[in-house]
Amino acid sequence: MILCIDIGNSNLKFGIYQDDSLIHHWRISSKVDRSETEYELLVGQFLAAASIQVEQIGMVAISCVIPRLVEPFQYCLRQLFASEPLWIRAETDLGLEIRIDNPREIGSDLLANAVAGYAMATKPCIVVDFGTALSFTAVNRIGGPSQAAFIAGVAIAPGIGSALRALNLSTAQLPEVPLAAPPQAIGANTINSIQSGLIFGYTGLVEGLIRRMAQELHETPIVIGTGWMSDIIAAQSTVFTYIEPWLTLNGLRLIAARNTGALKT
Repeated sequence: MILCIDIGNSNLKFGIYQDDSLIHHWRISSKVDRSETEYELLVGQFLAAASIQVEQIGMVAISCVIPRLVEPFQYCLRQLFASEPLWIRAETDLGLEIRIDNPREIGSDLLANAVAGYAMATKPCIVVDFGTALSFTAVNRIGGPSQAAFIAGVAIAPGIGSALRALNLSTAQLPEVPLAAPPQAIGANTINSIQSGLIFGYTGLVEGLIRRMAQELHETPIVIGTGWMSDIIAAQSTVFTYIEPWLTLNGLRLIAARNTGALKT
């Protein structure tokens, strides 16, 4: 079994894969003030809840975009498992080239998205991840299916939840509202007006960026949405080919399987 952990700015996602099947998954909020022992207990509790013994986990793959959580997770995983975890980095064997100015700038979660997205699409693709940041990761290939694929680049915008919180904090009279589509674009009240700007506005942002990126890929891409808001925006648009909420974890699984030797003690 493979334990995959995605440490994001807002959430921690855990998944256990048996072969290529995600058999258990959990999501909790990211908290930098948890201790190493707390994380060790949490991971142990997840495994116990799934009736999985520590010894059954043969590989651990992890992506992290919060530097302060690297050390606590290094400690807790070493306490629990016999083998070293595979920390996803630009230097990791991904099966994809990274053709950007500085490969180390790209987040490990986006690397996992690219790997999983291309494995699903088997052609140029764009992965749209609705997280704390809204990210668009483009994978391309030149010369047809026989040519190697590569990560062409990324576009990043504030996430929808981040935009809502900024609006609420920066204005005196605008409330925090449920993130749901309103009945129409022209809002008849404050709540519907904010929902229109966020949901329909972000739908336009997503569609516009995908259109521009597709032109630069020189081939109609497969578009894959992931993250906690992907379903809401996908309901307003026809640009998405697939919605895969656990795509990042699957990318970690694929990278772990490719780097099995790196996980041996």
